[in-house]
Amino acid sequence: MKSWTFFLGLFYIGTLYQPLSAQTTTPPDANILEFKLLRQNDSIAITEPKDFYQRIKSSPLKSANSLSFGGSYRFQTEAFINEQFDKTKNQSDAWYLHRGMLHAHLKLGNNFEIFSELNSSTVLSKQNIAPVDKDILNINQLFARYYFNDHLNLLIGRQNMRYGIGRLIDVREGPNVRLSFDMAQLQYKNQISTVTGFYAIPVQQKEGVFDNEAFETDETLTALYWTQHWTAQTNTDLNILHKDEANKTWNAGTASDQRTSIGLRHFGTWNGLTYNNEFVYQLGTFGDENISAWTVSFNVEKEFNPSHPITLGLKTEAISGDADANDNTLNTFDALYPRGAYFGRVARFGPSNLIDVHPYVKSALGKVSIEMDYVAFWRFSTDDGLYNPALLLEYPSVNNERFIANQIGAIVGYEVNKFITFELESNVIFPGAFLKQSHQGDTLYHFVFTTEFKF
Repeated sequence: MKSWTFFLGLFYIGTLYQPLSAQTTTPPDANILEFKLLRQNDSIAITEPKDFYQRIKSSPLKSANSLSFGGSYRFQTEAFINEQFDKTKNQSDAWYLHRGMLHAHLKLGNNFEIFSELNSSTVLSKQNIAPVDKDILNINQLFARYYFNDHLNLLIGRQNMRYGIGRLIDVREGPNVRLSFDMAQLQYKNQISTVTGFYAIPVQQKEGVFDNEAFETDETLTALYWTQHWTAQTNTDLNILHKDEANKTWNAGTASDQRTSIGLRHFGTWNGLTYNNEFVYQLGTFGDENISAWTVSFNVEKEFNPSHPITLGLKTEAISGDADANDNTLNTFDALYPRGAYFGRVARFGPSNLIDVHPYVKSALGKVSIEMDYVAFWRFSTDDGLYNPALLLEYPSVNNERFIANQIGAIVGYEVNKFITFELESNVIFPGAFLKQSHQGDTLYHFVFTTEFKF
């Protein structure tokens, strides 16, 4: 009951904001008020004289220095029926997820900034709590960045990251707890090129207060990432990512996994089509085995009727799995740190040993957005198992069937204003031959309602 009282209070504050602003001064241009996924990149217009909200967003200090504050609160209620595709067991459950985040951004002139962000993620009524569900209080981000000039900067500290569309490195926004890295980063940037190199250690989450494990070098990531805007319509990402992880478990066993990923992403527009295609090849060692794995992904979409836009799209990808568990080569692709909700919030299948075909349609009617999609899943290799979004082995290879499941999903979103949004998502998964012969043949139903307030 307390959760709903707090939620209604946030709704009331958000709906009142614009009239209150209008009474004091002209509000910022709505196109310039933009909350980004990574809040250090927010775009907030400041006008004079400042109203109360603008004073929070930009408090002038001496000289050219400034300090700003912000945050968000997200509430989710999530429910599963037959979460593991077996209605003979008690697998129907509903729970409540809360996430609050507060940040401060200090800028000292044009050369130095410090960004800090606290996170509190809690869960109620869930029986099996995962690490991504609960972290009572932690430092989500805390970094300092020094700008040598307009092009070169150095960052040291803790940071969330998203590169490309999040297929390999993502902030992990879907789950309740974001993914953070302790890292050192050097970046060069001009109008058409961005080249970033970093060494990062993923933070290992725990449930308590400031108890996360930092600088645990059993798992590290070293990267060089180059984004180039060749023309207004053609862009590429080229990346080399080396991940070193001790005690990694695949269907082939458990061992030290040391692999290098070489990726190329080509994205832009062509003849009214928007495209986003990516290829990644991986090599390295897994214990005494060699690694040879790959993935290729295609995504193309087209928007029709600009006055009432409807977008039709198609995604498809092939992600390699191990061809033979008894040979000296591991072919299972490691998606590194992908989006937690890779195929929707239902998040039953992870991006490894998979073939999928994913058509979708989305539209917007005023403040209401609608998206519907269908996904068909197959195992790439019948000698490899099926992994969850955390790339943990969820369904071992116990039969020779390839087809996994059909999934149908729908999302309806409503934007009250720039501060408050609502979203309702539903998914249904119909098990295919692989799951049925693994004694997991019952239909899965999933529902999640999300509301988020940002300031």
